[in-house]
Amino acid sequence: MRSALPKVLHPIAGNSMLGHVIHSARQLDPQRIHVVIGHGADAVRERLAADDLNFVLQDKQLGTGHAVAQAVPFIQSDTVLVLYGDVPLIEVETLQRLLKQVGPQQLGLLTVELDDPTGYGRIVRDAEGKVTAIVEQKDANEAQRKISEGNTGILALPFERLGDWMSRLSNNNAQGEYYLTDVIAMAVSDGLVVATEQPHDAMEVQGANDRRQLSELERHYQLRAGRRLMAQGVTLRDPARFDVRGEVTVGRDVLIDINVILEGKVVIEDDVVIGPNCVIKDSTLRKGVVIKANSHIEGAVLGEGSDAGPFARLRPGTVLEARAHVGNFVELKNAHMGEGAKAGHLTYLGDAEVGARTNIGAGTITCNYDGANKWKTVLGADVFIGSNNSLVAPVDILDGATTAAGSTITSTVDKSQLAVGRARQKNIDGWKRPEKVKKS
Repeated sequence: MRSALPKVLHPIAGNSMLGHVIHSARQLDPQRIHVVIGHGADAVRERLAADDLNFVLQDKQLGTGHAVAQAVPFIQSDTVLVLYGDVPLIEVETLQRLLKQVGPQQLGLLTVELDDPTGYGRIVRDAEGKVTAIVEQKDANEAQRKISEGNTGILALPFERLGDWMSRLSNNNAQGEYYLTDVIAMAVSDGLVVATEQPHDAMEVQGANDRRQLSELERHYQLRAGRRLMAQGVTLRDPARFDVRGEVTVGRDVLIDINVILEGKVVIEDDVVIGPNCVIKDSTLRKGVVIKANSHIEGAVLGEGSDAGPFARLRPGTVLEARAHVGNFVELKNAHMGEGAKAGHLTYLGDAEVGARTNIGAGTITCNYDGANKWKTVLGADVFIGSNNSLVAPVDILDGATTAAGSTITSTVDKSQLAVGRARQKNIDGWKRPEKVKKS
């Protein structure tokens, strides 16, 4: 990777490669997940620490068999599933099929058919098609290298046999390492059956050893996520220009344009339209919401039939009630827009409560921060805020009130009042504009 970051912490779709593997493992409802760490151990432990994870240190990297052996003293379950921290796209359904193969006299091995198996251990079978061994590429002879069935490294096996097999591993090979793959030959010698399963898609078992491979995994993940959303009723204008970096729940008849990024936990209900170049993070879009181009939505809830953008920014704590409208170059933070309220353009509303049907003119800002503390602005229902207003919090503007354009509002405006908070205009006759001083 040519990076200070440990390989397994490099991200795919906003989550580390190892994070994806752990997420898949959790869905299998295991008794315990043991994470064998070596290079960058402290960083891995710090990033992923959780109550259901047991981190096991491998001081010296002496091979896959040696890595598994470090975890054996901590294992208490009947079945052991071995996964790899740099193989992030493995599907839970594939692992479930593999686990069904395990019994007292049988283990499960995940293999893959490859057009070019270079670098993979080869699956050696006898004349009856039974697996007899796995031979690593560097130890394979000419005939074995022509085998197209490769070893993914992922296997499930009965724990009662594992300790014995670990004790019998040898590093007498080209790499001088303890290969977990040698367990297969031991199992066959001990009379066990090696049952195999294969992934539906070879990319499930693809690892990443450099940035190019990382980018291939990223794009495959995104295309797979796009296919799942389309199967649920989403129209993607171009699945190749769309990213999911979290957990997305969708309704029917959703339309998503190009270059949209969905991050964190996003809920999108029926009939939502998201324009191009939008980022939606940790937000809920209710039925019929429209997000126009180039908008950034984070930590917000948009009510039924509301809309935002283009070029809108809704920051955490923002709530738009039904049919509220936020237009171009409007920024909201910790602001609640009532039903049918409008802020059409060039406005900042922070720490604000805006009543139903209230209209906020262009260029308006809430002055919510005094340099030390945040203060709230409260606007009632049916308020009309003129253009270019500064609302100096804390301040209340009650139902039906109006503020004149260009006003600075610093105190309460009662119901149905007009507030004018601007200096009286003065016109000076004979005014001469300054002239540039000529340089000598």
